[in-house]
Order: sequence, then structure tokens, then C-alpha cells
Amino acid sequence: MRRTFFYLSAALSLTVLAVLAWGWLTEEDAPSETAGAAIVSVTVPELTGAALEGEALFQQNCAVCHGDNAAGRDGIGPPLVHKIYEPGHHGDGAFYLAAQQGVRAHHWPFGNMPPVEDVTQKDIESIIAYVRKLQRANGIN
Repeated sequence: MRRTFFYLSAALSLTVLAVLAWGWLTEEDAPSETAGAAIVSVTVPELTGAALEGEALFQQNCAVCHGDNAAGRDGIGPPLVHKIYEPGHHGDGAFYLAAQQGVRAHHWPFGNMPPVEDVTQKDIESIIAYVRKLQRANGIN
């Protein structure tokens, strides 16, 4: 009798654990209702010169992860119009390194950023001008 009770209890416990684990796994794997949506609201200023050129380059090379106007994409990539990326914390050099070499995840749960293929130093310079202009227009100096 004790042995049967033990086996039934163990089987029930394993079943409950399996159901809970399945629920956690499917919950984490399922995309959120807002997957891909902008993470922050961005005011876009009038763009000229390098910032205007940077906007087009950003759309071609960065927006797929960092969203239109660097507003981020829920579940995909962080916003660059965010206090974390202010010049005093992430200087322009950090943007060059991230684009050229990739970067390990350290502020956000989106995973590591791979290097961006086919962008030149000049391209990155224009992209930085664009991102910094967006940041300033949104109170990030």
C-alpha cells in the first residue's frame, strides 16, 4: 500500500511539474502581443546634412532591430533614443565598435548584437549624427 501511494504521488508530482514547465516554456517562447512595436515615443526633428543621410542609412542597416527613428522594437532590439545611450555613457566610439564588431548584451535582454555588414566608417558617422540629433530632440544630451 505504501509503495503504491509513493508511486502515485511521484507520478502526480512529475505530471504537475511537466505541465508547469510546459506552460513556462511556451509562455516565454510565444511572442508578446506587442512584439516588434516601438518601445519609446520619438519626436523627429528637421534633419539636414549628415543626419539626413544617416536617417536613410539607419533605415537600411539598423531599423530592422532598433526600430524606425531608433525607437526600439519590443522583443527584438533596444531603442537608441534612450538615456542609456546618451553621449556621456555611450560615446560615439561605442557606436563604431558595436556596428563593426558587434557587442555583448549588457543593458537589455535582447541578446548580443552582431556586427553590421557592409557599413563604412562614413556610414557609421552619418548614422551617429542621425541618432544624436534624435536624442537631442528628445532631451537626451
